[in-house]
Amino acid sequence: MDPSAPPPPARLLELMTGFFVSQAVWVAAKLSIPDLLADGPRRCDDLAAATQTDAASLNRVLRALASVGVFTESTPGSFALTPLAALLRSDTPDSMRSLCLIYGDESYHAWGDILHSVRTGQPAFDHQFGIDVFAYFAQHPAVGQVFNEAMIGYTNQVAGAAVAAYDFSPFRSIVDVGGGHGALLAAILGRHAAARGTLFDLPHVVAGAEPFLASAGVAPRCERIGGDFFSAVPAGGDAYLLSQILHDWDDARCLAILRRCRAAINPGGKVLVVELVLPPGDAPSFGKWLDLQMLAMAPGGRERTAAEYETLLAGAGFALGRIIPTLAGPSVVEATPA
Repeated sequence: MDPSAPPPPARLLELMTGFFVSQAVWVAAKLSIPDLLADGPRRCDDLAAATQTDAASLNRVLRALASVGVFTESTPGSFALTPLAALLRSDTPDSMRSLCLIYGDESYHAWGDILHSVRTGQPAFDHQFGIDVFAYFAQHPAVGQVFNEAMIGYTNQVAGAAVAAYDFSPFRSIVDVGGGHGALLAAILGRHAAARGTLFDLPHVVAGAEPFLASAGVAPRCERIGGDFFSAVPAGGDAYLLSQILHDWDDARCLAILRRCRAAINPGGKVLVVELVLPPGDAPSFGKWLDLQMLAMAPGGRERTAAEYETLLAGAGFALGRIIPTLAGPSVVEATPA
């Protein structure tokens, strides 16, 4: 045993109270405290006035967060950004603020009912909100927009890591299936000027993608198509991207998506699945916790091992090639038509 590790009771207490930290981070993000600190340290009284909160209570939250590296108390009663807190600013390309808002609100309420998922195998989200998560986002556009922003911020991080780890240069036609507003596709097109892309997602999702693609400078080389990937995907791609898509669904629905890609892909093309790949045994992995998030949030959603991906891909007519890890955590799982 590591002599510097806390004794078991102390460690268990840390694990039991993890939501103390997560909800305090959510409060800071919800109040836009990191944005208010963008120009430098400010006194808590000023922050409280700007956020219409109780100064003493806000100070207690920021003091606690500073103790774990989110903010620093630069002088007594004054707080400043740290690298962790800076990721919660809303005006940076890799912002994690919207992801924090989703985790701290809708996801937090679903996790409060996680026992329902364990007992039934059904999403706690549906039990709590009376509707599945994607229909909820469609019915609540403001929340849906926060979710899209969260996916853009997270995918920006994943995209940079993916284009650094994997060579996309052989592909001339890339179809991003379920690509949201196109963060990964934009990163690839930005790196490879000869490539063209097709962004494919639900009609109301791709309808909002134009400003992002334009800001990335790739809109002229990126066609947007709305549709349902369970029914069909655009044909003629050299590469089909499925980034953070398959973990939303059970095996049957994943097979439906992959088979649509198999029917549409050019000869010699590749399917590139960008997902966390679970390590075996007791090895620590954020993916094992995200797997529980999918249990709580999505019908049949799960993270998978390499062996499970190999089986899934084979069922859709693909042969697993390589699994290339990235610095962001997810791997690029490469497969070719069998």
